Amino acid sequence: MTYLSALGYLLGLEGVALLRGLREGSADRAFVEARIAEIRGLLDTPALARAEGVTAARGAIGTADVYRSWAAHYDAPGNQMIDIEQPVVQRILDGLPVGVALDAACGTGRHTAHLHRLGHRVIGVDASAEMLAGARRKLPDVDLRAGDLDRLPLADNAVDTVVCALALTHVPELVPVLAEFARVLRPGGHLVISDAHPLVPYLSPTLPRGVGPDGRPALLTEYHRPLSAYLAAALPLGFQVRHCEEPRRPRPSFDPDTAPDPLPTQLSWDLPYWCPEASATALDDSPVVVVWHFQLDDATQRSGNC
Repeated sequence: MTYLSALGYLLGLEGVALLRGLREGSADRAFVEARIAEIRGLLDTPALARAEGVTAARGAIGTADVYRSWAAHYDAPGNQMIDIEQPVVQRILDGLPVGVALDAACGTGRHTAHLHRLGHRVIGVDASAEMLAGARRKLPDVDLRAGDLDRLPLADNAVDTVVCALALTHVPELVPVLAEFARVLRPGGHLVISDAHPLVPYLSPTLPRGVGPDGRPALLTEYHRPLSAYLAAALPLGFQVRHCEEPRRPRPSFDPDTAPDPLPTQLSWDLPYWCPEASATALDDSPVVVVWHFQLDDATQRSGNC
């Protein structure tokens, strides 16, 4: 069980801001004293002092349930992770040879559509019926299939490019999924992966994603891995690294004049507005996603690996 506390999150942001400032040399005396005063103020804020946190069960809600609720607005403007991830992934895709492309965990088809515009014959695969329905509405002429990442509904050596965007954080093991990518790729094929950066869950509020079977708030289990985990899974399968990038968020602005009223006492995306300087310092230039570009060895080189 995880106890979610608005006050705890705000104090955590203050702590991160102090640690970053001290480590990077930007924390002068005024900054440090301001953080200490703000911490005292947060502890003395009646609304926060009285607020009960939420005890949530980890893993009590499934990915399918979460994506069912996200499907209608997943691609709506304002999703910062997508806004930062998409240009990097598409820049890599723009430089690859045109052929047959798989968008694995295609969702509502944002990368599928880009691959289609580039001239690829595209296959999109996703486990969420609701996300696939959104993709079919946008891309009625594209081959879209239901399937799981570790059991792709494709033949061996079927595609020249695989893209898998913001999905691997939901799978418990990387190796079975990357092995499937190696299976369906042709020799010399390209794999482009994006995933939430492992620092993201430490800086963003952890929010309940729904209600579990027992009627209590539920957390979606996510797997935030060190970057070395991708290499440990990919290299033995015959993948070679062509590029790795960690796109970062610009310095955020939390104008207190635009803060919601009243102060939220439960976990909320609005909480950083209540300690704007600390939030901006804690989140400034922090990595949001990691993007990998791998290329599969030729058949002779990888015959002993796959």
